[in-house]
Amino acid sequence: MPYGTDGPAPLAIVATTAEVLGHPDASRQLLNPIERERADRFRKESTRRDFIAAHILVRLCAARQLGLPPAALAFEQHCPGCGLTGHGRPRLADRPEIWLSLSHTAGVVAAAAGRVPVGIDVEVLDRPAPDPSLLARVLTEAERAQVAAHPDPGHAFLRQWVRKEALVKIGRAHLDTLAEVDLSALPPGLPDGPADTVHAFEDLHILDRTDRLRGALVAVASPVPAVIGTA
Repeated sequence: MPYGTDGPAPLAIVATTAEVLGHPDASRQLLNPIERERADRFRKESTRRDFIAAHILVRLCAARQLGLPPAALAFEQHCPGCGLTGHGRPRLADRPEIWLSLSHTAGVVAAAAGRVPVGIDVEVLDRPAPDPSLLARVLTEAERAQVAAHPDPGHAFLRQWVRKEALVKIGRAHLDTLAEVDLSALPPGLPDGPADTVHAFEDLHILDRTDRLRGALVAVASPVPAVIGTA
């Protein structure tokens, strides 16, 4: 995909950690000193690689939106709660008009960039079944009933989970109040259903992706439906 996408649609990319780290533009040196320090704190090498890959991938997305090389981007993270940088919502220090989002799980990463707000989340499909206490903390009563009636409850829960995480990252929900966000009107789909579907939620579009190649579920929330690209 060429650099420089001028349309309003955010660009979202899902890839394995190995795919990103094998990209010709990928380098640990793209990370700023704070990111490299955070990466070095991980005890597990696989988790460290996932973190690095996600932080490289979000730069690749932003670079394609702006028509710039990834090394030219001044990436940082800012926490609106404490006001400090180094953690929190990702952004470009000198380009506040560009929205960024990233996510990583076991061996799979996702990122998005756009000129409109965007949030993305990814989870691998082979996660264990959720604990009932978790269901109560993050799902509404209607969503719990939906999950219980689904032929694949684990899939149904995970679909709602990534949607809600994407809403958190776009700033439309909070982790401690997920059970107040009701997405039961959105169908949870089936593992063998369409790879991509888009649903309306309030004034947003939620793009659901079932990435069978990488064994993952993805959700992208944005005012304009996102475009899925490749790393």
